[in-house]
Amino acid sequence: ETVFQAGSISKPVTALAAMRLVQEGALDLDEDVNAYLKSWQVPAYQGWQPRVTLRQLLSHTAGLTVHGFPGYQTSEPLPSLTQILNGEAPANTPKVEVNILPGIQARYSGGGTLVVQQLLEDVLNQPFPQIMQEIVLEPLGMMDSTFAQPLPPAWAARAATAHPSKGVPLRGKYHTYPEMAAAGLWSTVGDLARIGVELLNVLHDRKPATILEKRTIEAMLAPQLEGLGLP
Repeated sequence: ETVFQAGSISKPVTALAAMRLVQEGALDLDEDVNAYLKSWQVPAYQGWQPRVTLRQLLSHTAGLTVHGFPGYQTSEPLPSLTQILNGEAPANTPKVEVNILPGIQARYSGGGTLVVQQLLEDVLNQPFPQIMQEIVLEPLGMMDSTFAQPLPPAWAARAATAHPSKGVPLRGKYHTYPEMAAAGLWSTVGDLARIGVELLNVLHDRKPATILEKRTIEAMLAPQLEGLGLP
């Protein structure tokens, strides 16, 4: 029952929520995401306004910057999502922007996943942890998982302590990640296994779908860039 920081496994779990909304017709994979974004927009770059789609964000082919996030010590002030996207203090990473043509190559971007987080919040008008709880975690019975950041006190007693190097515990026990979609999931081994079991069972016609239909899972596994074989 120990909960630990799932790190970048947060990204594919976030993708499940986005794809559920696509499946229900609330989002279009190939629409310009600026048509959905209200609190923030994908900015112009050197006078050029890129067109970015949800498909590109989820497959890391949108040409967006910022690979990953170091998190924040428990004593540090936390930036808002828009401050992180804009690279404004107290954010500790640069602004998220498109600096290569979208859709032509794969480049891992935690920043792109944050755009998905902002999109989901703007479309559903709910906090991201609540969105993930209602659309993914609760339906799958993941009762020991949360995207809440900072970690609520009731969870802290059974949270793993981070040991970044040489077996030395991290000061403050763990970092906080307001970059929830990219790195904010707290979970357990059993809960994460539930996701894999669910997707495989639906994919192989062993059970009815709980959150994603077989056709949606197949779409997620299909190559998104011709010649690269990139899901």
